[in-house]
Amino acid sequence: MEQTNHPETRRLYDDNAYLNRFTANVLACTPAKKQGRFEVVLDQTAFFPEGGGQPADRGTLGGANVLDVQTRQGVITHLTDAPLEAGSAVEGVLDMEHRLDSMQQHSGEHILSGILHRMFGCENVGFHIGQEETTLDTSLPIPPEGLAAAEAEANRIVWADLPVQAEYPAPEVLATLTYRSKKAIDGAVRIVTIPGADCCACCGTHVERTGQIGQIKVMGAMNYKGGTRITLACGGRALTAFSRMLEEQAKLRAQFSAKNGQLAAAAQRQADELAAQKARAAQLEQQVFAYTAAQVQEGDQPVLFVRDLSGDSLRRLCLALSEHTHRPCAVFTQGGQGYAYCLAWNGGDARVLAKAMNAALNGRGGGKPELCSGSVAETDLDKVTAFFQEQEQAGNI
Repeated sequence: MEQTNHPETRRLYDDNAYLNRFTANVLACTPAKKQGRFEVVLDQTAFFPEGGGQPADRGTLGGANVLDVQTRQGVITHLTDAPLEAGSAVEGVLDMEHRLDSMQQHSGEHILSGILHRMFGCENVGFHIGQEETTLDTSLPIPPEGLAAAEAEANRIVWADLPVQAEYPAPEVLATLTYRSKKAIDGAVRIVTIPGADCCACCGTHVERTGQIGQIKVMGAMNYKGGTRITLACGGRALTAFSRMLEEQAKLRAQFSAKNGQLAAAAQRQADELAAQKARAAQLEQQVFAYTAAQVQEGDQPVLFVRDLSGDSLRRLCLALSEHTHRPCAVFTQGGQGYAYCLAWNGGDARVLAKAMNAALNGRGGGKPELCSGSVAETDLDKVTAFFQEQEQAGNI
């Protein structure tokens, strides 16, 4: 509270990413915008502030929980749930499970990004470690077979248990290095080097050796802004993801009565059987629709209310009525806020009638002259029937 201008906080995580306990002096503690939260500045810290795609560390300071760490106007600020006395010495304790997870994801991303850069000449234009998944965005599209090859090479780097070096090279040395960087950096540049895989400017925390990553697994990829967005799971996250997949597969094998290695074939058999049943059901349904249409007598108002029709069934029944009567026909079923409808007119323009019905029954929808579809919010069937009676009396149908 007493100080507003602070000397630069010493970043202990730069020197030792595995330091989990430290003592520091509180330079300032001020109330945060959110009630019950406080912003604490220390003379040194092992807590990594959110940045470069890596989340902030968690843990405790004195008797307070560290909820977030941010760099604001060059000052590392710790958000706590209790105040700390300015000028006092406090012990900081990191949540190392959270820190190790961040390091595994970040180091794994460096390896894969470096290999993709070497193989395809693409840049890493986006990186984020989320609570559930890690994503990296490339500047160029990566074909599936290329991504599989890069993943295999990345894991060979992991299994080689190579050293991960993080240092601030002297300016004359930095000038001779070829390294990846998303943006130009003024002043000292921290370089993270993984032999045979990557050399990159980075402020984050990393494992000491690649073997500590455990495994790098590509969980998915999609086209994104002219490049590829890759979803990763490294280290403990890869193990968790694999365990969940095994649990899900076990449930599916039980459901399909399939042995290991036979799940896909069993699922395909069931899909083929279901498709055949749907085809048979559609044939029977079409026969019912034709019979229903044949029962409409001349002068009858061809407006039907049928329960539990799919969108396709709604359309086919309405067309069957229209072909039989050559009059405007409507079929309604439950859907939307009231009823879903299909309106057909063999030889006329259904759009005119649909527009009038939407206005009268609080509906919306449209289509082609021969067929329109949509929904009405009106749920009183008598009012729906009355609309068509009024249209018929007015000579509109």
